[in-house]
Amino acid sequence: MRLRKKKHLEERMSNCGDILLINDKSDFYKLKEVDRYKFIDTQKVFGNSNPIHLEVGCGKGGFITQMASLHPEINFLAVEKVGNVLICAMEQAIKLGLDNVNFLNSDASNLSYYIKEKSITRLYLNFSCPWPKKKYANQRLTNPRFLKIYKQILCDDADIIQKTDSPLMFEYSVEQLSQNGFGLYDVTCDLHNSSIDNEVMTEYEKYFTGIGKPIYRLQAKLNKNI
Repeated sequence: MRLRKKKHLEERMSNCGDILLINDKSDFYKLKEVDRYKFIDTQKVFGNSNPIHLEVGCGKGGFITQMASLHPEINFLAVEKVGNVLICAMEQAIKLGLDNVNFLNSDASNLSYYIKEKSITRLYLNFSCPWPKKKYANQRLTNPRFLKIYKQILCDDADIIQKTDSPLMFEYSVEQLSQNGFGLYDVTCDLHNSSIDNEVMTEYEKYFTGIGKPIYRLQAKLNKNI
């Protein structure tokens, strides 16, 4: 179902300009490759050199704003390609007065144009669309084309944390991460009946847990021996 465009969206996006670092325009793909690069100066943006955590597909921002509130010692970047959804996350961050979270209105496939190499210490993939039809597998956020980008922007000791309600997406992610140089740990097919720490629940997680669906979770780190 297509989302109804929020009223005054352009004006509201403009009002969030201080925390909206990147806003992909429709002419992005018309640019020459060299002109697409707009690396974010995180030292300037955040005013410090704290570790940076990135959420890819932040939705309405429930997870990232809670994490930013709980961890002022960490800087957060959140990516969401749908402006109609991202606006909710940005307005929530402003309402909470958070100064350690900023946003990118961008497709995940463009992250390497904006985020410097080896600058992210943790990457979150929370309830990404599973794209269940096989022909759309290259859209899954753990497809090798995205893993290649993550490898560029992740620090040497960084990790990826994924949560999903989809057994198909989880199985696919385990397979792709394992085959593309990542070691897996803290893997569970039922997060809320495990001993794994789960500091913040996302909106989807609360819903799925409420209707009795198990939550799949994994943590992955680049295997330096591969």
